[in-house]
Amino acid sequence: MISRTNSATLIGIDGKIVDVEVYISAGLPSFSIVGLADTSVRESRDRVVAALKNSGIDFPAKKITVNLAPADLKKEGGAFDLPIALGIAAAGNKVFKENLKKFCCVGELALDGRIRAVKGALCIVLSLSKHKIKKFILPEENKFEAAAVKNVEAYPFQTLSEVISFLKGSVNALPFVNDTEINSVPQVLEELDLADIKGQLYARRALEIAAAGAHNLLMSGPPGSGKTMLASRLPSILPDMSFDEAVETTKVFSSAGLINGQSLVWRRPFRSPHHTASAVALSGGGQFPRPGEISLAHNGVLFLDEFTEFRRDALEALRQPLENKVVTVSRARQQITFPASFMLVAAMNPCPCGNLGHPEKECICNQAQIIRYRGKISGPMLDRIDMHVEVPALKVNEFTNSKTSAESSKIVKARVEKARARQKERFGKKIHANSQMGVKEIKKFCHMTPDAENTLKNAITRLGFSARAYDRIIKVAKTIADLDGQDTINSSHIAEAIKYRELDKQ
Repeated sequence: MISRTNSATLIGIDGKIVDVEVYISAGLPSFSIVGLADTSVRESRDRVVAALKNSGIDFPAKKITVNLAPADLKKEGGAFDLPIALGIAAAGNKVFKENLKKFCCVGELALDGRIRAVKGALCIVLSLSKHKIKKFILPEENKFEAAAVKNVEAYPFQTLSEVISFLKGSVNALPFVNDTEINSVPQVLEELDLADIKGQLYARRALEIAAAGAHNLLMSGPPGSGKTMLASRLPSILPDMSFDEAVETTKVFSSAGLINGQSLVWRRPFRSPHHTASAVALSGGGQFPRPGEISLAHNGVLFLDEFTEFRRDALEALRQPLENKVVTVSRARQQITFPASFMLVAAMNPCPCGNLGHPEKECICNQAQIIRYRGKISGPMLDRIDMHVEVPALKVNEFTNSKTSAESSKIVKARVEKARARQKERFGKKIHANSQMGVKEIKKFCHMTPDAENTLKNAITRLGFSARAYDRIIKVAKTIADLDGQDTINSSHIAEAIKYRELDKQ
């Protein structure tokens, strides 16, 4: 007796179809799983046996062979528990078998028959729907993910016995529909506000420009000057994510198991890994590659505090994603690409002791120590960061004066959205921000006045900027022009953009 159903395994952030075939034959009682299954899949034998018995299903004392096809595709995880159990339960029941073929089933089984959530449910449903698989049986906890995909029928269940009753036709069930988030973007309340920042007008201006053009930003200043506070409030002034961006971001979080029962991730990610993170932790990888912090920051912000304390190889791993907006993880059997379109925001001290340039504290570092400290960041890495900003220590009257009030995130966000709207109208669907412009787009859209061209040429000659820095100055100047509502870049825009290359000048 053979029964078949569809299931799926997660490869990167994409689901791959797996045919689950269960063959029950005469012979000594045994239970074997073939098809390049890893340990977590082979262990499903014990879970399936216990779940079937505790769900009132007699487990056949026969030879059972489970084949997971294609045989050359590695499978891992507990998502195959449910289809394997259903394949065994379908033996001898024709109606059950025929109904089972219509569905793709994923789910991990508890010993008492409960169905536990699986990673990557959204990725699986999205990928398999492109192969004309439209009906899914999945855990109750994954129903919001599946419902985010249009034109599919997702049937969520809590226990194995409920699924068996449904497939036998003794119980009716309707596909889950989530009407609250599919057609409208919910309003997300931001907990952090720029109004909390005292002083630092120069840094606040740089943060606004970075948000308006999706530029990478490096802040340098002594401890306690507000670098982390500024960075943590950047998501509050970024434009809301579109539906497509929310789906892309949710796919990455789903594959990492970070959804927590929600439908889509609407809040732009803010990832802040510790400076001891390895290159693999940042870029992703492993035996079964999973997204790293770079990809988890997709469509959001990657904040690297204590920038100079990160390992050199970890920082260099950022170079390709900053240019190509993707991370490619190569393994012997496969090559997987993760999305990585993020804003990099980094913070560092000006010297090892942190007091260089402090108006009240004395720096105890010598010149060699300062050069060695800053040399931890390579020139090519600095070139890829659009804006370098000094964040000076606050004076006493700046952070003790309770009467002073700063602009709220809501006010700044309105200006940022207006600048982004100009960019969207200018670029169409190819790119969505000035930072993503290539050489062709710079030539086509970044028109400068003669004075602006002369100002830029003089700065390049005097300060020795690289060709990459030259392009990035123009991109930042274009964003400043967008904030001013102007189509042409003038000399003041160029002059302000040059100010945001502090480390190049030093």
